[in-house]
Amino acid sequence: MDIDAIDLFNELARSGSIRQTAELMGMSPTAVVRQIDKLEHEFGATLLERTPRGVRLTAAGEVLVAGSREISRELRVMQQRIDDLKGLRRGNVSVHVNGAALSSILAPALYEFSHKYPTISVEVSVTSAQGALDAVAGGVTDLAMTMFAPIDRRIVNRFKMAVRHEPIMAPDHPLAVRDVIGIDDIMGHRLALPDRNFGVRRAFDARLRAHGIDARETGFTTSSLELQKELAMRGAAVLILPQMAVQREIDDGRLVARPFQPKDRIETLLELSHSVSRHQSLAARRLLEFIEAFLRRHHP
Repeated sequence: MDIDAIDLFNELARSGSIRQTAELMGMSPTAVVRQIDKLEHEFGATLLERTPRGVRLTAAGEVLVAGSREISRELRVMQQRIDDLKGLRRGNVSVHVNGAALSSILAPALYEFSHKYPTISVEVSVTSAQGALDAVAGGVTDLAMTMFAPIDRRIVNRFKMAVRHEPIMAPDHPLAVRDVIGIDDIMGHRLALPDRNFGVRRAFDARLRAHGIDARETGFTTSSLELQKELAMRGAAVLILPQMAVQREIDDGRLVARPFQPKDRIETLLELSHSVSRHQSLAARRLLEFIEAFLRRHHP
């Protein structure tokens, strides 16, 4: 069975349009139709019905699309295993991370990895911590990089690193003159925080409650790390982030980090994980080992 044909069918089922699918896949509409005809011949059933408004799945098509992602995934795993036997330096790795801060931490590692392994492609998806673990356990992704993640027996934690979330601000912000900062100090200033779906926000709210402060909106709420950084650099807000997530801006002098006083610290684990039961491709193992070595080297 052709892996690309399964991927194409899955996209066509999603979009409902032969033209849109052709544009996305870089093919002609005629080529898309030929691929679908090939699948229908292989399965001996009509998978799609043409309508004036696009295409609609038949009952057989519904059955195929329900399992098409898993089929595609398993076929690619088998292809990767064959490549591993040949010792080829190519492949595709998917990584799920929870939160934009982790994406920022991962970016410099991927930059170095791409130079060392230019023929290995990497797909990164941002989701919740539980979503990342579910994706690994279900075989949707190869690796998970998480913070504030629950314990999950379906996955193996390959690497753990303690990470502190600290107040981040512009160099000329009033709090920047302090050596350490307490929760009471920070509450007099506007903050830029993610919503309460994020572990760091829930941890910060817990600190507020410990100080008898209502966990109310205190400034800006956004899951966009770029917007958070922009607000902080303009002096409009204080952020609560791992220093490594904004290391470039700190090195450039656009932001500074100040530690929380010990009793107010927000600390969690950054964890690299993979499935207990599923085979890891050579490309996935290479990326996992590379990220682990990178973090040990740059953030001991």
